[in-house]
Amino acid sequence: MGERNTFLRSTHDLGLAAWFGGALMGAVGLNGAAESEGATDAGTTRIASAGWAKWAPLGALAVGANLLGGTGLLVTNRGRVVGQKGVAASTAAKTVLTGAALAVTAYTRVLGKKVDLATSEKVEEQEMVEEAPLSYEGAQKQLALMQWAVPALTAGLVVLNALHGEQQRPSQQARGLRMLARNAQ
Repeated sequence: MGERNTFLRSTHDLGLAAWFGGALMGAVGLNGAAESEGATDAGTTRIASAGWAKWAPLGALAVGANLLGGTGLLVTNRGRVVGQKGVAASTAAKTVLTGAALAVTAYTRVLGKKVDLATSEKVEEQEMVEEAPLSYEGAQKQLALMQWAVPALTAGLVVLNALHGEQQRPSQQARGLRMLARNAQ
């Protein structure tokens, strides 16, 4: 328990910070700027799509860094996860929330690509979108919701990280281990 995991914590936390911050800035700043500057609906969509496309590689790197660091921390702290009361439950909640954030992030990317293709000036790309099961209008409505779901879910992960930090205080570890020992008797 006394060893340091600075690299894993930094990778995990910086990844989550970029994932949360990028999603929030995109939903507020990028989409807001596109709405202000786009002369038409198609122009607004193209501006927003161009910005999201520029962010996508860094966003994927951020998600990957968060997952790499989180997995490393889970492996390193597996004894505490099993042995300290309350840590397994918060870890399970964080795992479920991470899965939900990943799914919503991926789905948001799919929707964004559909909306981007629908406003493309290339006829063959527009025809591909017309054949897809979800309409452009439906994709646009879902995208507007999903782009807010990503920062909401990742904010929840930030809160659970704070809880994990509190659970690592020596007083919390000692209390959790005492309670576990009493329950084992």
